[in-house]
Amino acid sequence: MWPIKKFSCEIGPLPPMARRVKAFIIRLKASKFYKKMRLQSLTCNGDEKRYPNKIASFSKALPHNDLGEVDLDAYNHYIKALKSGDPDDFERIPLGGERKLVNPQAAYAYEMAGPDSHQLVTPPPPVFSSAEAAGEMVELYWLALCRDVPFTDYDTDPLTMEAAEDLTNLSDFRGPKMDGKVTSKTLFRGDIQGALVGPYISQFLWKDVPYVSNTVAQRYQTTIPNDDHLISYPNWLAVQNGSAPPTFNEFDPIPRYIRNIRDLAGYVHRDITVEDGLTAGLILLSFGEEAWDSNNPYRNSNTQIGFSTFGAPHVLDFVTRAARPGLEAAWFQKWLVHRRLRPEQFGGRIHNELIGAADYPIHPDVLNSVAVTRIFEKYETYLLPQAYEEGCPTHPSFPAGHGTFIGAMVTMLKAFFDESYVIPSPVVASSDGLSLEPYEGSPLTVGGELNKLAMNVALGRDGAGVHYSSEGLNSLQLGEQVAIGILRDYRKTYNEQFKGFCLTKFDGTTITI
Repeated sequence: MWPIKKFSCEIGPLPPMARRVKAFIIRLKASKFYKKMRLQSLTCNGDEKRYPNKIASFSKALPHNDLGEVDLDAYNHYIKALKSGDPDDFERIPLGGERKLVNPQAAYAYEMAGPDSHQLVTPPPPVFSSAEAAGEMVELYWLALCRDVPFTDYDTDPLTMEAAEDLTNLSDFRGPKMDGKVTSKTLFRGDIQGALVGPYISQFLWKDVPYVSNTVAQRYQTTIPNDDHLISYPNWLAVQNGSAPPTFNEFDPIPRYIRNIRDLAGYVHRDITVEDGLTAGLILLSFGEEAWDSNNPYRNSNTQIGFSTFGAPHVLDFVTRAARPGLEAAWFQKWLVHRRLRPEQFGGRIHNELIGAADYPIHPDVLNSVAVTRIFEKYETYLLPQAYEEGCPTHPSFPAGHGTFIGAMVTMLKAFFDESYVIPSPVVASSDGLSLEPYEGSPLTVGGELNKLAMNVALGRDGAGVHYSSEGLNSLQLGEQVAIGILRDYRKTYNEQFKGFCLTKFDGTTITI
């Protein structure tokens, strides 16, 4: 039998050996870029050293005394594990109950594309005793009080009007203002481009989502009005010690479009990571070619369309792949740099200060606020009411995980789509959340609504009582750094004539990668 002759079938501009060498060089240059990157100083706010009893540091799930102050021996074991990174040391951390710490070893993970998490920096959070921290807590108390006010009623509801006045009178409140005052138009919002335009909720959390051959309406399960938790001191203390939730969320049997803070808090309780960016990407893809960024090399091609590169699979891959590195960047900062206490813990400090059980260096802006008075009138404690039955997660507060992963995903979407494209047929949820109505107002652009989506996801966690407002923008910018790094590493991997990824950062500057 005659032997079968083998033929080389590969064609293209480079022979196999040259292709292999070029692939190696691309990866090598990316590695060298990060190796040569200047190391930046990672600074914290100093609260952990400032207070020997660790009253301003995260300690939930460790054992505590009757004031909710952490057992120092347990805290030292926890710090020892973080310093060593030894998996066995983490298994020796003394816990106070059945709840476990959330994934501290993610702080040590490496990534194969984009920057290493330990090369990224974020400004430190406000110090515990500052007027800024007090202002954040006042805002959180008002968010808890206003959870059930429909966004459509913010201009007229007495609670939101009182909240705006109380926040305006604070000595150092950093939220957005109009003519120096907090108004119903700026209340509980983020101050980035587009976030203050139009309805409170982004179109990407309201519009129907095309999914395979179906269309999914964005009506979500929410909890009933006044479904607040950890408002009794024994329950609060038990949860600090790692006990299971003593009370349980009560759910509304009717799914609703997001129409108030409680609904938004419920949404960001159930999302895991990629859903927020994935649904936004699917909606954007449904707008057609006109919504693509002008730099897309196939926008004006006479013979080709994008698919694996510069098409839908490329977009959805990059959006979802950015989320986990964003979380890793947050987890490094949370566990190994800042270890900031959660608002739930801060509320316990305020409660014990105001009832005379402790003497803490808390700024009087929060102690004397109208918000704290209203909280006590409603709940008979000064604790911060939690929207979730378990309260905050068992990992430190700063930066926000939701903020970093949505910041990374939104940055990816900006890189692929035209930020100036006006969203067609915008909608607004009815006050009962049962229907969508046409929105008639200022045009809503892709860039503005993506920024608003980012702020909704980040600040929605504030509405639950588990994060502070300063963590929103800082976390978005941390996620943005992650996404920009991934885009940079892939920039040289394409054959198409490509001018680069162009996008507007959260600080308003435009860059091309």
